[in-house]
Amino acid sequence: MSVKSKPAQDLVPIKEVRDGVVILKDGSMRMVLMVSTLNFALKSEDEQAAILIQFQNFLNSLDFSTQVFIQSRRLDIRPYLATLQERLKDQLSDLMRIQIEEYIEFIRTFTDSVNIMTKTFFVVVPYSSAPLGGAAQSGGLFGIFGGEKKKEIEKGSGGDVARFEEARSQLEQRANVVKQGLIRTGVRAIPLGTEELIELYYKMFNPGETDKPLKMES
Repeated sequence: MSVKSKPAQDLVPIKEVRDGVVILKDGSMRMVLMVSTLNFALKSEDEQAAILIQFQNFLNSLDFSTQVFIQSRRLDIRPYLATLQERLKDQLSDLMRIQIEEYIEFIRTFTDSVNIMTKTFFVVVPYSSAPLGGAAQSGGLFGIFGGEKKKEIEKGSGGDVARFEEARSQLEQRANVVKQGLIRTGVRAIPLGTEELIELYYKMFNPGETDKPLKMES
């Protein structure tokens, strides 16, 4: 008796990514903020205490769930090596060419023998209209926290577009609350756009492929 396997698409909880918003198959929505870091250990005791108090106040001010997501990936050194190779081509000094070649070989050998990891931090902000007789759904990057089902938001009629825009407005308000709360702790946060979200989820579902890491713009 053969067992019919499900298509890979059925295992992906994402329905679409639109206007910087992730729409899951259950109709709930997510915005993802990429967050900067600070070196807490280098702060003075007073600064550490102030940061902790601000972060505590930030958490206590939230009336919805959020998820902190940390992406750890091996550093892709290939773009850096490619830049060095370009510099090598333009170098006229024989001595500098030798030094650059030795440096390239050192970097390549070192990164092959040691796993250098990069960490990127995200805060996931959920939103879902409350279905009749149930509470609004909240959840993580993939909606793993469960919750009630609701009608999916589809493209099409003006009413559906209006519902999407209204829901996105509510989601953006939540994201701004998170962003302002994190700023008070000394941490910057910016929402990912559509292309950045697609890249993020693509990397998560294809961990074997190595691409350039996401970068925050100042």
